[in-house]
Amino acid sequence: MQNQMMIEKLVQFTHLEKLYGYLPGMDEALMARLFGLDPEEYREVRSRFDANARGAARELLEEPGFAESVDRLPFREGDTVVGVGDSITDDLQSWLEIVRHLLQERRPEDGIRVINRGLSAHTTAMVLRRFIADVVSLKPDWIVCLLGGNDATRIGPEPNKPQVSIEETAENLEAIRRIAREQTGADWVWITPPTYDEERASSLPPFEMGQSVFRNDDIVAIGDYIREQGDTVVDIQEVFGIPADPELQGPDGVHPSLAGQKAIARAFVERLSESLGGGTEDV
Repeated sequence: MQNQMMIEKLVQFTHLEKLYGYLPGMDEALMARLFGLDPEEYREVRSRFDANARGAARELLEEPGFAESVDRLPFREGDTVVGVGDSITDDLQSWLEIVRHLLQERRPEDGIRVINRGLSAHTTAMVLRRFIADVVSLKPDWIVCLLGGNDATRIGPEPNKPQVSIEETAENLEAIRRIAREQTGADWVWITPPTYDEERASSLPPFEMGQSVFRNDDIVAIGDYIREQGDTVVDIQEVFGIPADPELQGPDGVHPSLAGQKAIARAFVERLSESLGGGTEDV
């Protein structure tokens, strides 16, 4: 049972087609085997997480006034919306997957494409290296960026340091934004990375083994940089609180629970529909 849970977590957050899709033979059958599953089992695990995202979307649409907020999202017919991020976005039941289902449920006739370019375990430096090939090449109309969690991860016993300093994180995000501005006509949306439940994270065996340390001071500093930007900002740190609401953070204290992902999707829709909203009426 423990081994099965570990495999399902790997499938939830590790998407080999994004990382190694260029390799010959990297098809569904091979990916299933690498996870120790047959193709039918692999599809079943993936579809279960997708069903969670779809269910969260339907629950949001039942909230008073929320469906109308989805209608007011400023995405136009045929737009391509690309989400850039780490495991919080790459998650098969992430906020972006919930948004994709919201649009499919509420505005299917608009044909809006939602492309998930989240890459688990990636820092801003790693995303910068892949940004032109992974994002610019898609000719996006919208880019939504939620990065910083891996930059802020500290490694080793104290005194330790984040994997990427706040100064370098800011420079990387600035470079990513500049490339997008100069090479695409995309509208840009920032999302601040969610805060942690430090107590949970400090007691998780895999984090203890890797000596990974998570501090809210570090992630809030990244949020402070993002909040200063001139583009639209969805402030998830305000939603999660400090420390993070235990209902919104998952068992590891770092990756949001399904409720947390749903809260991110809600905040994203409400922020865009209020500040930029026009939706299908303006098409």
